[in-house]
Amino acid sequence: MSADLAELERHAGAILGRLGPAERRQLLRRVARDLKGSQAARIAAQRNADGSPYAPRKSKPAPKKGGYPIKFLYPKGAARPRLVLMRDWIRQGDHFTGFDIESGAERTYAWDKVARWLPVEPADRARPGGTLRRRGGIRRQAMFRKLRQARYLKSGATDAELWVGFSGRAAAIARVHQEGGEDRPAPKAKPVRYPRRQLLGLTEADRDTMINTMLSHLVG
Repeated sequence: MSADLAELERHAGAILGRLGPAERRQLLRRVARDLKGSQAARIAAQRNADGSPYAPRKSKPAPKKGGYPIKFLYPKGAARPRLVLMRDWIRQGDHFTGFDIESGAERTYAWDKVARWLPVEPADRARPGGTLRRRGGIRRQAMFRKLRQARYLKSGATDAELWVGFSGRAAAIARVHQEGGEDRPAPKAKPVRYPRRQLLGLTEADRDTMINTMLSHLVG
């Protein structure tokens, strides 16, 4: 890779040396925008720069479903807490989600905000209600969908250099995956080491495109 980059720099330097500062800046901005687009497209394809696929997400055990209805007052501290009857629920850390019969929809509540747990009467058990839909959509979706958006993936140039990278908090997240580093999935969670997934990197096609763009500008 270093030899390829050195060759690219030699070709680019020879071309850019023939241009004035303003024209160099204009050309490098165009190259940077094209490179940004190719990086976003490769991230969308879930591929490293060498063409290999990203390491898949680590599988997680399915949340345990509550096999019985629950009844409680919510939230704690309210002058008139609401009576909730829930069925087909699952616990997810400090929260639980299920089908709220009274509201006729799925709802999520915090365990520590339950004012009081109540007994479930036989009549409550017999009440009809919907079921909790299982959402696996997030795990089926491509990784880094937000990171590749223009809001986070940026490009720019001066008359001497161009760059493509991430801004803000996205830069820290991208670095963890780019280098295969550690991060906490939640503020109080234990650090997790993530597999290396190359978000930024030059492919053979990228190098060819960059040189061709510069040559086209020079002869155009």
